[in-house]
Amino acid sequence: MKILVINTGSSSIKYELFDRQNNVRPASGLVEKIGEKTGIITHQAVLPEGNPVKIVEKGIIQDHHEGMNRIVDFITGSKCGVISDTRAISAVGHRVVHGGELFNSTTIIDQNVIAAIKKNIPLAPLHNPANLTGIEISKSIFPDALQVAVFDTAFHQTIPPDAFIYALPYSMYKKNRVRKYGFHGISHAYVCERGASYLKRTVSQMNFITIHLGNGASMAAVKKGKCIDTTMGMTPLAGLVMGTRSGDIDPAILVFMADHLKMSYKEIDLLLNKKSGLKGLCGTNDMREVIEKKNQGDEKAEIALKIYTYRIKKYIGAFFAALGTLDGVIFTAGIGENSPFVRALCCRGLEGLGIKIDHDKNISSSKKEREISPSGSKVKVLVIPTDEELKIAIETEKIIESYT
Repeated sequence: MKILVINTGSSSIKYELFDRQNNVRPASGLVEKIGEKTGIITHQAVLPEGNPVKIVEKGIIQDHHEGMNRIVDFITGSKCGVISDTRAISAVGHRVVHGGELFNSTTIIDQNVIAAIKKNIPLAPLHNPANLTGIEISKSIFPDALQVAVFDTAFHQTIPPDAFIYALPYSMYKKNRVRKYGFHGISHAYVCERGASYLKRTVSQMNFITIHLGNGASMAAVKKGKCIDTTMGMTPLAGLVMGTRSGDIDPAILVFMADHLKMSYKEIDLLLNKKSGLKGLCGTNDMREVIEKKNQGDEKAEIALKIYTYRIKKYIGAFFAALGTLDGVIFTAGIGENSPFVRALCCRGLEGLGIKIDHDKNISSSKKEREISPSGSKVKVLVIPTDEELKIAIETEKIIESYT
């Protein structure tokens, strides 16, 4: 069974081909800067005889349809092809950012699902239109394949009303669906499953706090395998300090910006999403650069790190209270997996909650799933590399099996 996983952005297509029968990944890649002057395609494959290849091509990629056709050329071509033709693809699994309240699980894409994704465009105007583009093009290029939607919001649909409804007039929730939805759900679900497996338990036996730290960042409180709260809200702007996003702020600041600074709502939106977070605090959203600047004595970088990790620590405490008992804390994504310094700061001072880090384990350069808490710790602190593409492939495979 061969499954193509697609993540379509406004100017990009990330893809990975899975051969689930042989448990291998024959090809993957990224199409970038679609519609710009110079597009880039990076393609990697392991050929049938076992030889790895990597190809980088630059040139104009007019639109997403051309980008998808180039992907097909790569995975079926004579130079680096890994399948005979498009009919070898059993299903295409699509990452869809926002399913709203309409979807709490993976689903086969039909016209009703497409209409529902369109309905949720106001909730994710930067993401759902691109996801729809990928679906429509995929249907035309892979007409024999089952099209499957895996929603980033679905994992958070188990959050109870007292955690997802805002203290606004209730009619805004009932009429306009203004509420917390949460994101990064595919990643949070995956690392929970892997964390439970690592500890030789089932996910339904475990209470976890999962911490996804990339350029975008979020946390989830997961009780017996079900998410009961998360840091992101109606949009991905809420919660933690991120690379370029502010995270939680006093909402009256927006009124101040509009009234006293005479900023338009578009300028405010741009500021909060693209010019805030680490970048706004110290000039860069690359955590490696922030730490380097801090080590060189940059005061703004130092305070940025303190703010960043304090927010995480505060949410650990809040989610511990929401869960009641805690079995593990899981760090994942680019920063969570690769920055011992950030992990140490996030957990410093939490010994009273049973959360401790072993210094030597924490600074290990291993890229594997691992425990970084001292042996015998009541609360296990884990580093679990996320794999959203694999999770999408697994979810898609389950749908195929149930469908057939």
